Amino acid sequence: MPRKMDCTFCGEQIEPGTGKMYVKKGGAVLYFCSSKCEKNMMVLKRKPRTTTWTQKYKAEKQQRLKK
Repeated sequence: MPRKMDCTFCGEQIEPGTGKMYVKKGGAVLYFCSSKCEKNMMVLKRKPRTTTWTQKYKAEKQQRLKK
């Protein structure tokens, strides 16, 4: 049974049969839910921690506010 994967960039779950899998030369596997996520990471070289619409940004912001 196929399992749900998490997007490497934004952190959202990817339904089986959708999204994109990108394999780097070193063997690292990146999963993307949309071309928006892929372009932000691969072409624009953005970091998920600093991109406001990602779940990783929201989680880090909550940690900063707790302190």
